[in-house]
Amino acid sequence: MLARVYSCTTVGMDPHLIEVEVDVSGGLPCLEIVGLPDTAVRESKERVRSAIKNSGFEFPPRRIVVNLAPADIKKEGPGFDLPIAVGILAATGQVNVESLERYVLAGELSLGGRLRHVAGVLPMALYLAEQSDKAFVIPADNSGEAALTPLDAYVFATLAEVRDFLEEGSFRPLEKVSLAHYLQDLPPAGPDFSEVKGQKMAKRAMEVAAAGGHNILLIGSPGSGKSLLARCLPSILPPLAVEEALEVSKIYSIAGLLTKDMPLVTTRPFRSPHHSSSPASLIGGGQVPRPGEITLSTHGVLFLDELPEYRREVLESLRQPMEEQVVTISRVASVVTYPARFQLVGAANPCYCGYFGDPTRECTCTPYQVNKYRSKLSGPLLDRIDINLEIPRVAFRDLNSEKPEEPSAVIRERVIRARERQLERFAGSGIACNAFMKARDIRKHCAVRGEAEKLLQGAFRSLGLSARAHDRILKIARTIADLEGNDAITAEHVAEAIRYRSFDRAAV
Repeated sequence: MLARVYSCTTVGMDPHLIEVEVDVSGGLPCLEIVGLPDTAVRESKERVRSAIKNSGFEFPPRRIVVNLAPADIKKEGPGFDLPIAVGILAATGQVNVESLERYVLAGELSLGGRLRHVAGVLPMALYLAEQSDKAFVIPADNSGEAALTPLDAYVFATLAEVRDFLEEGSFRPLEKVSLAHYLQDLPPAGPDFSEVKGQKMAKRAMEVAAAGGHNILLIGSPGSGKSLLARCLPSILPPLAVEEALEVSKIYSIAGLLTKDMPLVTTRPFRSPHHSSSPASLIGGGQVPRPGEITLSTHGVLFLDELPEYRREVLESLRQPMEEQVVTISRVASVVTYPARFQLVGAANPCYCGYFGDPTRECTCTPYQVNKYRSKLSGPLLDRIDINLEIPRVAFRDLNSEKPEEPSAVIRERVIRARERQLERFAGSGIACNAFMKARDIRKHCAVRGEAEKLLQGAFRSLGLSARAHDRILKIARTIADLEGNDAITAEHVAEAIRYRSFDRAAV
């Protein structure tokens, strides 16, 4: 007998509806799965066999063929366990076949028949809500994700419960939870800027970076506070909008990082991979491409500490995603595109020993070693970092001062006001902040006149700026003006923006 069950899978960020066709016929007992299954799908035959038997049902000693259609889409993950098992039960008359047309099933099975959490339920549910009139049957551990969508979803703990539901159909769908419910009154994440002593210029640079979404590189001696400044950045970033939270949560759902207790990402991501990370772990990849750190940092911060210690090919692979805000991973089996709208924060020592230019400790590196260390960061990569700033050693009077430092809450209010100006300016254009402006947007919104134009022209000539560095300075100046509530960019704004290009000035 032939039975057909519907399931769903994701390829990259795109969900696809899958037909699971199960044919039970005469012949030597076997279970074959076709339709481009990966290892996890092929191994499901043993999980399904044991789950059916241990749930009190009969596993037919006959020839069983399972076809996952369309056959040209790669099927991966254990989420096909449940539809395959239900398909076998339906093909052998143990489940009502007619009821299957109304549902899409996904779930991993334990050997005892218990349903386990699967990845990607949130984007699947959103896709089904828009493209299908079918309800979703999923494990109870995925209930939090499904409750965030308008789709009718039914959650169960075991295969036996699913069978009873398909036979009786008297269960109530999952109650809905609004996205705003999770995003209300959330405290900022990370350490507070009130913990950072001194470093007024560095704090100002971090405020500008937060207000405009700019990439920033901090260069300074060990112990100058670079890492602490970077980890304080999330505390002054504006809260996630509902659309941003949903996009980030879809990424984390596909990566399998959402849980029943945390079905929605409510704070901006802060990812800090080790400098031994491979290109695949940072950019994304594998035989079946998976999201990397730059995708997991979408709408948040990617912090690369000890930036020159990363392998050259890892750093250079960041260049295109930083420019385009997406990353496309090509493999023989598939081509997938992931979002990569992250804010890069890098921290670096000025040389191998870390004390080049330090006023209190002598650098032991030769000029050749200093140049070799700094050359690990290529010019094209530095051009894509809006702000690069030298961080001085903290003075003793600042460390010992009892004067309270400005808290993150105060800085965050200024950042939010600046972001609101940008959202109003770029309404309907798909641009969230100044850092993502294209050339035409820069010409439209970053025009400079009079003294500001003369100052920028002089810096362009004397510093030997590239066209990209010129545009970065204009973007930063636009953000500084937004922080002050000005529509026009003045010479003071351009001068401050030039101060945040330490590597350009050092190259002269």
